[in-house]
Amino acid sequence: MHSFWVIFKQAFMTKAKTKSFIITTVVVVAMFFLLANMPKILEAFQGEEEDQVLHIVDESGELAPLFQQQLETMDSDISAQPTDLTEEELKAGIADESIHAYLVFEQGDQLTARYVSESANELSNNSDIEQAVQSMQTILTAESLNLNESQVGQLFMPAVFEREAVSESSKSQEELSQARGLVYILIMLIYIAVIYYPNMIAMEVATEKSSRVMEILISSVSPVKHMFAKIAGIGTLGILQMGIFGLAGYLAIKSAGTDLTEGAFSVFGFSDVKISTFLFAILFFLLGYFLYAVLAALLGSLVSRTEDVQQLMLPMMMLIVVASLIAFSGISVPEAKFVTISSFIPFFAPLVMFLRVGMLDIPLWEPLVSIALMLVTIGLLGWFGARVYRGGVLMYGSSQSLKDIRKAIKLGNKQ
Repeated sequence: MHSFWVIFKQAFMTKAKTKSFIITTVVVVAMFFLLANMPKILEAFQGEEEDQVLHIVDESGELAPLFQQQLETMDSDISAQPTDLTEEELKAGIADESIHAYLVFEQGDQLTARYVSESANELSNNSDIEQAVQSMQTILTAESLNLNESQVGQLFMPAVFEREAVSESSKSQEELSQARGLVYILIMLIYIAVIYYPNMIAMEVATEKSSRVMEILISSVSPVKHMFAKIAGIGTLGILQMGIFGLAGYLAIKSAGTDLTEGAFSVFGFSDVKISTFLFAILFFLLGYFLYAVLAALLGSLVSRTEDVQQLMLPMMMLIVVASLIAFSGISVPEAKFVTISSFIPFFAPLVMFLRVGMLDIPLWEPLVSIALMLVTIGLLGWFGARVYRGGVLMYGSSQSLKDIRKAIKLGNKQ
């Protein structure tokens, strides 16, 4: 058992000290703080533009007050005022940066508003202007048709549209909207984890074989113990890194002075999250990791060069990609038949079953059955992987095909 912990520690510490791991962790943590404080950063850069005035060119003298009234109704921060300057003078002001932008009103059969600024993309940041002009067109059209205010309100009154689900497992539209963002984020984390960490195991095994370190290791410890120590060591490192990300995200939100129930965080579903959702996220992360980690260790043991790892890992990567496609497409239709069936397939379950748990109120037996199938698959894959690994670590030379699995099993049986 001592040898197991020695290899476990070696696998954990070797990867934890690598520059790639440290840089990745630091960059992701920095991104959390950057995103959480993005509103403050944008306000700091936009502080100088708060006092800029939108000049209004209105020959009739009647449209500018109406435009200002619409901006006030919308509680817009845009400061608009009529101007007596000509367009040539206004353009000259834009050129020397004394004027930010101006708006020209022309009224004929239809209201026309022309927004002039240094860049054509600036209007995309001022949707209030376009909305105010559209409201003006509505008011002017209503006046030409002799409609009173009450009739205009009735004309543009939105229809009441409600959704009601018959299925007992379905949530309301509001609940689905709250859960969708959180489930999307957690699925993304699980997806990255089951790609990144198993691939790390395969590269580690291939590196030890290419440097002939493997020959020394298996002379003092069994290949099977070596495989599971590697899986456990890097898995623990993965849990530690995800824990750092979670803590960094929490601290970033607190440093920004934002509560989980406010602003964008309520949109992503943090306002009403069940503890069971996070528990299932952790559980499916661990099961998904061990499932793909055993498969990655098996494949990594077949190659002698790190250059061959990606080629043999391609089938495993395809499984993960298919699972992610099903999960991400199922976010909008979590009750679809293909999502339900896929959630019971062990290689898809870490992503797809978690999607259903987060988005639907499904019976408890469904995730339990899926978890049981995954555990059985991990056990069978571990038993088969150990047989392949026992012989695979002793194989050298070019390995370009999964047919080498048979050779590895035969070599392992001779030990």
